[in-house]
Amino acid sequence: MFGLSQRLSQLVFALLFFATQAFTQNNELTIAAASDLSAAFKVLTADFEKQTGTHVRTSFGSSGNFYAQIQNGAPFDLFFSADIHYPRKLEAGGLAQPGSLYKYARGRIVLWVPNGSPIDVAKLGMNALLHPSVHKVSIANPEHAPYGRAAMAAMQHYGLAAKVRDKLVFGENISQATQFIETGNAEIGFSALSLALSPALIDRGKFWEVPLDAYPPLEQAAIIVASAKNKSAASAFISYLKSPAGIAIMRRFGFIVPGEEVQRL
Repeated sequence: MFGLSQRLSQLVFALLFFATQAFTQNNELTIAAASDLSAAFKVLTADFEKQTGTHVRTSFGSSGNFYAQIQNGAPFDLFFSADIHYPRKLEAGGLAQPGSLYKYARGRIVLWVPNGSPIDVAKLGMNALLHPSVHKVSIANPEHAPYGRAAMAAMQHYGLAAKVRDKLVFGENISQATQFIETGNAEIGFSALSLALSPALIDRGKFWEVPLDAYPPLEQAAIIVASAKNKSAASAFISYLKSPAGIAIMRRFGFIVPGEEVQRL
């Protein structure tokens, strides 16, 4: 009897364990997101979790790196890219859920300096890069970060790329590039408007928005990964992003949402 009772207890424990694991997987959403979304997604995911009870795990980084990781089988449910070309490539390669691609926003870049800087970015605009105090200019690595490519295009547009080439320092993504300026490793640099408007930075620096015609559109898009374990929650999150609540949060952080005319600050 004791042996049978013990085996029954072990069986019940095993069933409970696997049921708990299944519930956890079905109640969790994993997102790979471009780092320009870090501030906005803190608000978005918190509200989504409150409304749905689904736990969201978000990893932030460069879009190009996430693209490579998903190609190699990284276990994400959703991929939010700062460059629409990466989701399109995944879709073309059969690594995205068919029909799931959604262009969720257009991003914007700014020149950012910390409080106390002698550089008047609002007055100087792009010429702030030539200020005598500037020894280092921080940008995201253009090889895999869309915001870095936008920054390079803007400098070329204004004829400044060659003049500042030797001063450039590269962050792994736009968040790290911004951190370089915050910590004094660069006197000025390019950031995302969404980060400049974040609670962490809004009172810590000054910025100048780079005109949209100075760089190719930062069209940002998302896909549900074909191997996603929780496709229902992934679909629900995209639906939430399209809702008035989701759109309002994206606008708050300076993103241009689908169908919206460009609004100047």
